[in-house]
Order: sequence, then C-alpha cells, then structure tokens
Amino acid sequence: MRTQVEERFSEFFEKWVCQLEQLQQQLLKLSEETLQTEAELQALVSKVTNLHKEYYTVKWAAAREDVLAFFCPVWSSPLENAYNWVTGWKPSMLFQLIGSLRKTRLVNMSEEQLKKIEELRLKMRYEEEKVEREMERQQVAMADRRMVELARLASRVRNGGEVVVVEVEGLVDVALKVMLSGLERVMKAADCVRLKTLKGVLDVLSPLQCVEFLAATCMVQIRLRQWGRKKCDQNALLNR
Repeated sequence: MRTQVEERFSEFFEKWVCQLEQLQQQLLKLSEETLQTEAELQALVSKVTNLHKEYYTVKWAAAREDVLAFFCPVWSSPLENAYNWVTGWKPSMLFQLIGSLRKTRLVNMSEEQLKKIEELRLKMRYEEEKVEREMERQQVAMADRRMVELARLASRVRNGGEVVVVEVEGLVDVALKVMLSGLERVMKAADCVRLKTLKGVLDVLSPLQCVEFLAATCMVQIRLRQWGRKKCDQNALLNR
C-alpha cells in the first residue's frame, strides 16, 4: 500500500516526465534547424533548467514528510532504481555523456571548453565522494553502541521483559527521527551536486551546445524509463 507522499509524488512525476518528453522533442527540433537565434536557444535551455528546479523543489518538500520514499521510489522501475545514486542520477554521468557526444554532436568544443569541463569533473568528483562518505557514515552508524543497545531493549520488550514499553518506543522514535534527518541531509547534498554539475556544464557550453547536450541527457532518462517499464511488463506476462 502506497503512502500519501508516494501517491502524490507518483502523480507529479508522471506529469513531469511528460513535460520532459515534450521539451526533448523541442530540443531536438531546434538543434537540427539551420537558422536558430541565440535568444531561442537560451529560452529553451531555461525551460529545461526550470523544469529540473521544479522537480527538486517538489522532491524536497515531499521528503520532509517521507524521505524513505525517495530511497526506494515506487514511481520508478527496478531498472531505473538500479542506476540511482543517492536517490537520483550520478553527476559524473554527465561527463561521460559529454565524452560520447564529442564524437557526434559536440564536435566543435574548443580546447578551453574541454579544459574547463575537466576542471569541473574533478571538482564534482570530490563533491560526489563527500556525499558517499556521509552516506557511509549514516549506514555504519546503524551498528554503533547506542543503536545496538536500543535494539536489545526493543527485543526485551517484545519478549516480555520488564522494560517499560512506552519508554522504549519513545527512544526508538527519537532514534528514527535522527536517522531520517541524516538521510534527508545526504539526499539534499546529492541533489545539490547534481544541480551544480548541470549548471557548471551549461555555463561552459555555447547556447547551441547546451541544447544538444540537454537533448541527450533527456533522451537517456526517458529511454531508461521506457526500457524499465518494458522489462516490468515482460516480467508481469511471465508471472501470469
């Protein structure tokens, strides 16, 4: 059974992906036109970045109510979830994508641009590692002395011990709040690295390059979602 947050965000996410698909088609169309104005290119890039900002605004608001929903999202397929990095796409993926696009779409990148992209890649890799260390700290904290003692007390209550039930449940609630707060903090830190990486790349690229790059990033996300749904449908047929 889904929680209210899962229901609301699932509905939002379906609409959001539809908007992303529409913008991807516009990006592709504009990138292939022979006569684009810089104003047109920048306006479309702004639409895409604003859509991403909306996603994170809604996500963070929902996570305040139920952060766990974003670590095991019901609105995504198992395939999409397998490629998640701390509740979303991994920032370093964008640099891999740039490397792939250099052979097809971004062939006219200058040496200065490549140098700036490499500097950004190193900086964002350091930011990724900070998030990963914090996530590891949160996970390892499950085995610290206080958590082990709390688990022991909870077991005594369940097995009929003399520990006051209400007191132990109160301690458990406090511990869970601390854990969830930590997970929310890590999630937001990861999202900030995603946003900084995207902004950093777009700041280096020209308006036309931004359009071509965003068309590719949207395509990757949309195709992964389509493939994940196809796999789910195939599994459902096999299990009938």
